[in-house]
Amino acid sequence: MNRYIEPTPDSAAALFSRDTKGEIIMLNLLRFRDIADYSEHPELAPTEKMSGREAFQKYIDHTLPFLRESGGKIEFLGEGGQYFIGPQTERWDLVMLIQQRSLESFLDFASNADYMVGIGHRTSAIADSRLLPISAFSDNCILESGGSCLT
Repeated sequence: MNRYIEPTPDSAAALFSRDTKGEIIMLNLLRFRDIADYSEHPELAPTEKMSGREAFQKYIDHTLPFLRESGGKIEFLGEGGQYFIGPQTERWDLVMLIQQRSLESFLDFASNADYMVGIGHRTSAIADSRLLPISAFSDNCILESGGSCLT
């Protein structure tokens, strides 16, 4: 079974080759481990075992100041579940929308050395994830420029 926890060099190159202007929203779908696995980050390991959900809350608590400093915010945080339309064998424990003012702001946030100190809480917490960068269409029109849309 494939696990998706970190970006690949190819996915990072594809993201930064997009001509994204202005605000970007990061759609996160997260599945937690039953018990957080701190084996790759023993320096962050708690004295008692904790759930993946608890470890991810530690990640949120650590991350929020850096996110806000970069101009970002948590736009939405909610309980997931099974799809209404989609594979019924797939479930996501948490859905999160992160707003960043620009792709450059996201990069500044994601490469902040002080933020990176706590990234182990995230990787220890997550069994699998998806991260989809989203940019908005203006005027509720999904057609290329020159298309005909009612606005």
